[in-house]
Amino acid sequence: MKAIVQRVSMATVTVDGDTVGEIGVGLMVLVGVGHDDGPTDSVALAAKLAGLRVFPDDEGRMNLSVVDVGGAVLVVSQFTLHGDMRRGKRPSFTDAAPPDLAEPLVEQVASELDGLGVPVATGRFGARMEVTLVNDGPVTLVIEVRDGRVV
Repeated sequence: MKAIVQRVSMATVTVDGDTVGEIGVGLMVLVGVGHDDGPTDSVALAAKLAGLRVFPDDEGRMNLSVVDVGGAVLVVSQFTLHGDMRRGKRPSFTDAAPPDLAEPLVEQVASELDGLGVPVATGRFGARMEVTLVNDGPVTLVIEVRDGRVV
């Protein structure tokens, strides 16, 4: 499982002009699921996101988590994170999990975050989404989880 995490001051996702997910201060997370990913990966990713200390403390150091600052997380599925660009000019997405495997795992990330007390908004799986965000910092991180562990 791969994730692109951005610290944001706001983020929204719209489908066909309708806002389906929106947060203020928090984390915008694009989640890509691969063939070998499973529920333990969703649990590990959610735990990492909830505890990730990327928000500034009173001294300006990245020392606080999204929980500490009372922020939220916007989770959006993103199969293109598994795009293979080694050959040709068009990426191959054969490493991305099929929708019937990917959708429940992305939903589980959101559910696990909610269970950890983090307010969560989501995109709409499989839809053509437009994501708007203000990257605060900017702070952008890549997280990869395999076999229930961050690697």
